Amino acid sequence: MSADNCNDDARGMLLALAAYALWGAFPLFFHLLRQVNAVEIVAHRAIWSLPLIGLLLWLTGRHGAITKALAPIRRWRRARVLVASALLLLVNWGFFVWGVTNGHTLQASLGYYINPLVNVLLGFLLLGERFTRAQTLAILLATAAVLWLTLAAGAFPWLSLLLAFSFAAYGYLRKTMPSDSLQGLFVETLFMLPPALFALWLLPRFGVTLSFPASPWLAFLLALSGPLSALALLLFAAGARRIRLSTLGLMQYITPTMHFLTAVHVFGEPFDSRHLFAFALIWLALFIYGRESWRLSRA
Repeated sequence: MSADNCNDDARGMLLALAAYALWGAFPLFFHLLRQVNAVEIVAHRAIWSLPLIGLLLWLTGRHGAITKALAPIRRWRRARVLVASALLLLVNWGFFVWGVTNGHTLQASLGYYINPLVNVLLGFLLLGERFTRAQTLAILLATAAVLWLTLAAGAFPWLSLLLAFSFAAYGYLRKTMPSDSLQGLFVETLFMLPPALFALWLLPRFGVTLSFPASPWLAFLLALSGPLSALALLLFAAGARRIRLSTLGLMQYITPTMHFLTAVHVFGEPFDSRHLFAFALIWLALFIYGRESWRLSRA
């Protein structure tokens, strides 16, 4: 095996780090939009992602890049997968934005901590994969944390689970889709466009005053949310191609850790001993899971 295959590419590390750091800073960005309706934010996030991704496809210099990106639409089975993945991404974006703008960033961070363990669970349920003992223990600890929050803290962490399962399901669908990551993302954002435009048409009919273009500052932030979202996904895709999966798996905890620290130390969300015990169980589960993933990657 060559040194290139054994060692992580420095550029890949920086690209992945930039993606996770950008995702980790999203609560601070979306907190600036807390007075805007969450549906309007997500609609603009989807709409303004499309031009950047289309431009990048065009600038790749590959002949017929846009046509190639649209090819899956002509195949119904692939189109169904991309429609489903687009809807899952909209759901994930929507509830994350709602959580941040409504004071639930701590729950959102818990969801992204749980996400890797949900990936293992989906692998078991959908792909016939088998748990190792360590993975079983990690999943049981995460389940115990959810039960503890439900019983001791008196609140079922539905937002955490919704974010964890929607993003895990999105990842599973994208894994089954053979198209290039950039092309797939272009088609996904294209499928997001009609529901996004419909939402912006519908909101005023329910008495919601749109911030775009009424407020120039908020309009700028709403337009910026799309390129920032697309940039994070593109940085991640570029970094993931250059570094080992085990390294990528360990780096993914940067994002929820930044969310956690922002929720507690910047937004001042409640964090008592009950939350501490639940998060301690999750962190222990992730330590066991990460160690096992590292062991399996070396086997």
